[in-house]
Amino acid sequence: MMDMSDITAMYSDTYASAANQRASRLQNKIAGADYTRATDDELLDACKQFEAYFVEQMFKGMLKTIPESESTSNYTSTLMDYYKDQMIQGIAEETTKQSGLGLAQMLYEQMKRNYGMTDAPAAEVAAAASAVTEE
Repeated sequence: MMDMSDITAMYSDTYASAANQRASRLQNKIAGADYTRATDDELLDACKQFEAYFVEQMFKGMLKTIPESESTSNYTSTLMDYYKDQMIQGIAEETTKQSGLGLAQMLYEQMKRNYGMTDAPAAEVAAAASAVTEE
């Protein structure tokens, strides 16, 4: 039979690993990507992913300002942290899909200028943004 400390350690490892993997995937995608040949949709998708990650980190920072109860066990606390992170990640993705902060749109326009892509009229940019948002 497993000890509660074994279960807590298992969830702690899984929790830390999942958070680090997500950050590493985003960093590798951005660092290793050559967006000079990217389509508008690919470029906007990368910008939306960055905005979702940014919003997620902002929500996590805000959550840290809330005092935690001392009465919860280490096991319960670890599980709560894991599910809080999953919830925050989902909320951040939905926030970005529905309306966003406008960060993805600004990044998209800046990246198009930086990569020397042809400037699309503002109406086309807005249409591409709303098409990705609806998916």
